[in-house]
Amino acid sequence: MKSDRVFGLVVILAALAYIASALQIQSSFMSDPVGSKTFPILVGAVAILCGLTMLLRPDEEPDWPEPMTLVHIGIAIAVMVGYAYALKPWGFLGPTAICAAVLSYQISPRALPAAITGIGLSAGLFLIFKYVLGLGLQPLPKGLLG
Repeated sequence: MKSDRVFGLVVILAALAYIASALQIQSSFMSDPVGSKTFPILVGAVAILCGLTMLLRPDEEPDWPEPMTLVHIGIAIAVMVGYAYALKPWGFLGPTAICAAVLSYQISPRALPAAITGIGLSAGLFLIFKYVLGLGLQPLPKGLLG
């Protein structure tokens, strides 16, 4: 019950800040009848109602995951952030293969199938993105391509 109430309070505070920022939006002379402030204010109002519901009618305390599960989630987040930073300098194939292999290994901790999954997913996604969808992906680092 305590975690729902804390989260409900956080939602209400965030919604109030969201509404305050929506009130700062300048309307141009060619705006629609509702105005550019109305929709964000409505979203903030609904968020406040949801936060109040969590404060006034909390669920029973949840079963939180084991600490090792949180470590695995942290590793996955770190890998995905590293992947986002590695794409541009290293190209698509290498970072995608490494990221997919690490995440696959977390699902089923067997090294060879995880590596095969990473390589296969990297190559398959590159072919789909480059030739089917026509995206301008860099397969390898620019220095290797000349």
